[in-house]
Amino acid sequence: MEALQRKVFIELFPQLEPSLLEQILATCTIRSLEEGQEVLRTGQYIRSSVLVLSGLLKVCREDEEGNEFLMYYLEPGSACALSMLCTARDEKSPIMAKAVESSEIVLVPAHQSEPWLAQYKSWQNFVISAYRQRFEELLLTLDSVAFKGLDERLLFYLKRHVKVGSREIKLSHQQIAYELNSSREVISRLLKKLEQSGAVTLHRNSIEVHRLEMV
Repeated sequence: MEALQRKVFIELFPQLEPSLLEQILATCTIRSLEEGQEVLRTGQYIRSSVLVLSGLLKVCREDEEGNEFLMYYLEPGSACALSMLCTARDEKSPIMAKAVESSEIVLVPAHQSEPWLAQYKSWQNFVISAYRQRFEELLLTLDSVAFKGLDERLLFYLKRHVKVGSREIKLSHQQIAYELNSSREVISRLLKKLEQSGAVTLHRNSIEVHRLEMV
């Protein structure tokens, strides 16, 4: 691992013990991802847990026709709990994960991570924390789908993008409709209402967010 990557990794995962950090730095693999590149595919066996070093990943559930449902995002300093679970159980992945932008990830092989659970309390706590955080995000997503109308789901979707990135969301109306299982026409109409209220400004293939918290 290069000196800069090493420094960033230590800063992103300060909760891990120094001796564990050194083991990760010495034995794990850094992988660079281009925008749109998959790191996990539905149905594949997962051999390594995924930690995010830079960039942004999105984790989706796919149906038989390849339609995607956004579950949550993974930011720098976070871990994919489902990759940890599938790695530990030698199971196939129930999800797909790909880079939203150019990203770097750390791949932790199963034969490394399993002994660390017994050897390092910080790694055990880190894994449990990753499970809890992803579960809480899934509950928010479930609430949005089960109990809210499409207008509220769109607000939830936009707020989540702002939380993990900048206030300029680089998505087309069609992409948003695809992830919310709606039509482009309906999404465009709802976004136009938000623009008229001053909450957003619509650009070609991007949305500039101003004040969703006031909507």
